Amino acid sequence: MRISVTEACNLHCIYCRPEREDSLGDASGRRRSGWHRPDASELLTSEELEEIVGAAAALGIRKLKITGGEPLVRPDCADLIGRLRRIPGIEQVTLTTNGVLLSEFLPALREAGLDAVNLSLDTRNRRRYAAITGADALPAVLKGMEEALCSGLPVKINAVLQQDPRGDNEADWSELAALAKDLPLDVRFIEMMPIGSGAGFLTVSNVELLRKLRRCYPNLRPDGRKHGNGPAVYYRIPGFLGSIGFISAMSGRFCAGCNRIRLTASGVLKPCLCFGGTVDLKAILRTAHPKPRYILRQVIADSIREKPREHCFETPEQMSECAGMSTIGG
Repeated sequence: MRISVTEACNLHCIYCRPEREDSLGDASGRRRSGWHRPDASELLTSEELEEIVGAAAALGIRKLKITGGEPLVRPDCADLIGRLRRIPGIEQVTLTTNGVLLSEFLPALREAGLDAVNLSLDTRNRRRYAAITGADALPAVLKGMEEALCSGLPVKINAVLQQDPRGDNEADWSELAALAKDLPLDVRFIEMMPIGSGAGFLTVSNVELLRKLRRCYPNLRPDGRKHGNGPAVYYRIPGFLGSIGFISAMSGRFCAGCNRIRLTASGVLKPCLCFGGTVDLKAILRTAHPKPRYILRQVIADSIREKPREHCFETPEQMSECAGMSTIGG
């Protein structure tokens, strides 16, 4: 289960949250007037999140991914991770973050029992990073990455390549892949999906990217080892400490093996990114029921059974999802 704990973010990536009301922010990411701040009453409380995860765990869900927005802008994120990690049946809690605040919160996250971190990083070029994200924060992100690795926390890099004059990073794939040469981390390339502002970008195909990778590294081989819980396909390059992964929603549809559901920060359960069909779990929790966890279990189970067979990203006119990724929980 992917759990969004906030819609707020300290970055304004051009394919996710392009609207900006201020100039580039500093590396702390704390003084940005352009943040979206939903009313606190709209968000699930820690207690409500525990109730939902308890019901999900009773159904057999064992692994959680904490996301946002940017989860670390939620003040109690580390404490919340600790509470969810202690729920009977939960075996793993990982975090997806842009990394700007990772160094600051790393000790608390480690103490809370965080199992791994996925770090969003689309380029190693400081100028292009600022153009893509709206913040000159690349040094802070790299610092968080290095400290997480030094602490023993498994790290995966999530990179979205894009064709856009505002932050064209398509050619940056080789420098991103090179991170896996000297560091024990996985670099995964994620195809742009036509969701929210991402619909205005051309998808950089992982099929073509794999061809480029093979030309540079003829000894590239499939990596059959288990790297996580999702749809990424991995390859190893001799001499590299880490692996290269591909998450190919567009060119390599993996719907048949999709094993996840999403919970938004406002308490809506979403079975598929492509479609608008949702179930409002917050409404169930905030309505007087004698056995809310039993009802939650039933509703979550029904939602999983009704999960769409496959997405229709190739024909966007058939999509029914209109929200952006930061609202859904990207």
